[in-house]
Amino acid sequence: MLSILIPTKDYDCHRLIKELHRQGQALDIPFEILVGEDGTSAANLNLNNTSDNLPNYRRIVKTHNIGRAKMRNLLALESRYSNLIFIDSDAIVEKSDFLAIYTEALKSYSVVCGGLYHADKCPNNNCSLRYRYEKETDKKRDALTRSKAPYDRFSTFNFAIKKDIFVAILFDDSITRYGHEDTLFGKELEKRGIKIKHIENRLLHNGLEDNATFLAKTEQALFNLKEMKDKIGETPLLIAVHKLQKFHLEGLFMAFWKRCKGILKKNLLGNKPSLKIFNIYKLGYYISLQNRI
Repeated sequence: MLSILIPTKDYDCHRLIKELHRQGQALDIPFEILVGEDGTSAANLNLNNTSDNLPNYRRIVKTHNIGRAKMRNLLALESRYSNLIFIDSDAIVEKSDFLAIYTEALKSYSVVCGGLYHADKCPNNNCSLRYRYEKETDKKRDALTRSKAPYDRFSTFNFAIKKDIFVAILFDDSITRYGHEDTLFGKELEKRGIKIKHIENRLLHNGLEDNATFLAKTEQALFNLKEMKDKIGETPLLIAVHKLQKFHLEGLFMAFWKRCKGILKKNLLGNKPSLKIFNIYKLGYYISLQNRI
């Protein structure tokens, strides 16, 4: 028995719903697809109701935005079955046995992460920053690499979990901004000794934001990191901050960052953003938050 849970906001995911429904019927087990519209605007509320006549499909509609964590929790609590699969709405299923692979894995494991990947070509220059970042990260997204740090590599984009385990933990719904709810959930699984199985059951990520939107979301995630660093523990960015502090270079670095912040941002919002500059910008932005600069 399977509940497929899709949180969304102002996004047309009827293609995803249709393919998952086809695969669910092929499994010949009880299943449902539950979509959570989180503050979707009135103009876009009809995007996904074309699937309303499908059996085993229903929607939860919230006219105001309740947040990514709270919507995922609501979907799980409203679900009917003991096995949950969470999928972001901007995913594309390209494997005809996607659900069958998860169903088999859930017979042996309580938490299973399938992974994600991106197209070989950037859709357009407006989203080049997100695309370059994701393609670089894709190099470490195979199941073998993810398994080497299973909790740190936990991602909410595409994972399966036993309902009783999810409900016992839930996402931290105090997180209302974008970023790090998956990090905290992975840490909680580790704390409770619940094993994560990483497998090759990837989905294509199709919803790349434009550079300005992605940079703004990155800044939100850095704010979350600052607020929750004691819960999250070490991250590559926090390690870099500690190194600057250890060698008494933080002041020098921040003098450079404040002087060049506009130039760095101009690169990141342009057609050929540099990931090295992206990392420098994030480091400086985080320290500025920490020091209230």
